[in-house]
Amino acid sequence: MTDAGVPLRVVSYNIHSQRDDTAALAEVVRTAAPDVVIVQEGPRRFRWRQKTAALAESFGMVVAAGGLPSLGNVLLTSLRVRVVDTRCQRYPLTPGRHMRGAAYAQCRVGGVDVLLAGSHLSTDPAERPAQAAAFKRELAASTLPVVAGADINEGPDGPAWQTLAEGLTDTALAADRADRLTFSCSDPRRRIDALFVDPRIAVVDYDVVDTPAARRASDHFPVLVDLLLPTA
Repeated sequence: MTDAGVPLRVVSYNIHSQRDDTAALAEVVRTAAPDVVIVQEGPRRFRWRQKTAALAESFGMVVAAGGLPSLGNVLLTSLRVRVVDTRCQRYPLTPGRHMRGAAYAQCRVGGVDVLLAGSHLSTDPAERPAQAAAFKRELAASTLPVVAGADINEGPDGPAWQTLAEGLTDTALAADRADRLTFSCSDPRRRIDALFVDPRIAVVDYDVVDTPAARRASDHFPVLVDLLLPTA
């Protein structure tokens, strides 16, 4: 804890269903040494519990919430983060499309309570606004400071992004790093991955991790953010 608040390092990361270099994936996360990893495209099918536990172990972390019940959204934490309560959400299914959802964990860090949340919105622009609205309702209902990571599948000018950003801090903008692109690793052209936080939370630093290992690990770059949680 500092005089200004409780530090929390967060990674939000679409891991591409672990279809790429898993050793590089573990290297990226372990090098970042986060307190929280908000995962999109985590294990969600056969033996998902074992696969999620193995993913967490490879990162040097533990499973807080998510997996199959949240359709591949997973929240992982270090041992300094105490998980108090968890829940999962599934968005209404549009026929012929993949189901989407979100994971939530009420946590305590250094005596401060916070809500962690993660989601992965549809690639279909017709579906995303309703999914963003459903995710936003859960975030807005929280009385705790919110830390929410998402693969939104659209940029900051899109309606789903704007729905999620309303009333929250876009950590890239707060750190004057909105020019850092997150997708794709092979041809970075778009910022479609975001970390939003409650205005009570201070943004200390923001980065999009672009290293040789990150380019091998997934088709998305991870977002890495240092925060200070409010103590009062």
